[in-house]
Amino acid sequence: MIFVLANIVAFSHAYKFTHFSENDLKKTSKDLTFIEKVKIMVFGINNPRPKTNSYPNQNFETFTVDSNVKLECWKIEIDESKGTVILFHGYGGEKSSLLDKSELFNELGFTTVLVDFSGSGGSEGQQTTIGFNEALQVRDVYKKILANDENNIYLFGTSMGAVGIMKAVNEGEISPNGLILECPFGTMYKTVKSRFKILNVPSFPMAELLMFWGGIQNGFWAFNHNPKEYAKKIETPVLLMYGAQDEKVSLSEINEIYNNLKGEKELKTYPESGHENYLIKYKKEWKSDIEAFLNKD
Repeated sequence: MIFVLANIVAFSHAYKFTHFSENDLKKTSKDLTFIEKVKIMVFGINNPRPKTNSYPNQNFETFTVDSNVKLECWKIEIDESKGTVILFHGYGGEKSSLLDKSELFNELGFTTVLVDFSGSGGSEGQQTTIGFNEALQVRDVYKKILANDENNIYLFGTSMGAVGIMKAVNEGEISPNGLILECPFGTMYKTVKSRFKILNVPSFPMAELLMFWGGIQNGFWAFNHNPKEYAKKIETPVLLMYGAQDEKVSLSEINEIYNNLKGEKELKTYPESGHENYLIKYKKEWKSDIEAFLNKD
């Protein structure tokens, strides 16, 4: 009975984690009844679908890309542009969460394209696969931009977005000029275990069950979803960025990824940042590091 219950709990939590809900009502723990708290413990909490909450201050174009679902994107074009940076958000985010970074890329002379992954913002679907199917979406957006005769294309991704980029490049179908990657996890298994560590509860066997059922529900073997392995086929120049206080991604994971990258590479660490927007504490440093990387050629 314990084994069956554990699987029911893992199945439900995995589904809620990878499928967004249209119900955006949130209750604090004080508002929940005892029965509601028990239901959340057993079946998981509804994960509201990320919605667009702001828009660019500059003129922008909205367009769509056909992938495994229809994706919504914004393009902010710069006069006499040096190139194009395509930006991909993290888990639970959407394209408007990237506007502050887009503005800095614009200031550096680059046109930007901001992308909603499936299940987020204006894109179709309710599902997220933590970078697995998102890699298809990275590929398809890149190919559409390339088909518009745009060159000198860089890919920027934070967290899940960085993982999706790494998997797409690893599969060999795209060749951007450079990658800017913020805090990608080393393996899917480690990132699931880290969630239990943050809560100060044992990860075994629930982490393993969550991995199993999450992969089954979403059509892939989650134990093989490992960016540290994707890095071994990446010869594109990479700027890897990490917050030293990150509780979700360990320094050892970042070092494994960095050591496995095959091409020109650089690692920048921000001592007081966690798994968060680095511009909060290191805007000047972040912009300087990006500028140096983009101007290497």
